[in-house]
Amino acid sequence: MSLVNTKEMFEKAYIKRYAVGAFNVCNMEIVQGISQACRELNSPVIFQVSPGAGKYAGHEYLKSILEVAVEENNIEAALHLDHGNSFELCKKCIDMGFTSVMIDGSSLPFEENVSLTSRVVDYASRRDVSVEGELGRLQGIEDHVECSDERSIFTDPMQVKEFVEKTGVNSLAIAIGTSHGVNKFGVDSVPSLRFDILEEIENLMPGFPIVLHGASSVNENTVKELHRYGIDIKNAKGVPEKMLKKAASMSVCKINIDSDLRLSITLAIRKFMDENKTNFDPRGYLGCARTAVCELVKNKILNVLGSVS
Repeated sequence: MSLVNTKEMFEKAYIKRYAVGAFNVCNMEIVQGISQACRELNSPVIFQVSPGAGKYAGHEYLKSILEVAVEENNIEAALHLDHGNSFELCKKCIDMGFTSVMIDGSSLPFEENVSLTSRVVDYASRRDVSVEGELGRLQGIEDHVECSDERSIFTDPMQVKEFVEKTGVNSLAIAIGTSHGVNKFGVDSVPSLRFDILEEIENLMPGFPIVLHGASSVNENTVKELHRYGIDIKNAKGVPEKMLKKAASMSVCKINIDSDLRLSITLAIRKFMDENKTNFDPRGYLGCARTAVCELVKNKILNVLGSVS
């Protein structure tokens, strides 16, 4: 099976009320773990490459690894540029065979965001590549994306309608309370998402796919285990899985997951190295990391996304 764009993926997800998992990748083991989970559960998937991951591993390398993984595992998958920060980067990824791109103009004034996004949509649509835009700024830090609490705002549903009509984007990332990184909520705050905003958008634009960024759940037990192995993560708090499951039953068709992968991989490697102090073969600890990725992705598909075919 070859890589596909996300249009039909999202159409099916919207009708059947589930979300497709969008997992960030930066090496072979992560790709293999995700692919195995999706093959075992017959689930569609979106492999995401951020600008940082592209700089680290190379967009061409990752694309080649993903093509092999998709063919060998016979899974329905899209290759997506996450948080594309310029027309030039989006064009580069489209030209090399990415099937979906995100152009993130959320830091720009509304009309400038519309202009930039429209330019990417015009180029992508003529090459059968889907485009994700963004309205609203998510707080937190993850990869190259950074936004302070003061700049974090909720997305205006009326602006969503105007933005989609003016740009022609195929999906849209919105801000309803999720956050990048592992510190998604304050120490004493109760995690919450603005489902009223999501519902209003769905009423205004029935059938249009919404995307949630910053949607890792930051498992409490994983964080505790990491502390045992010397990883110092303070005030870690994620989005409860029951909230994400509810969002997936509404108009959210794509849920991004990155921090949970990082946490699981780091724990698997730390634990392996602690228990195998004479080992210096990368295949040992990277193999454990791959298994951890597979188990995490299966959990997300079964308990959050609902994307089992």
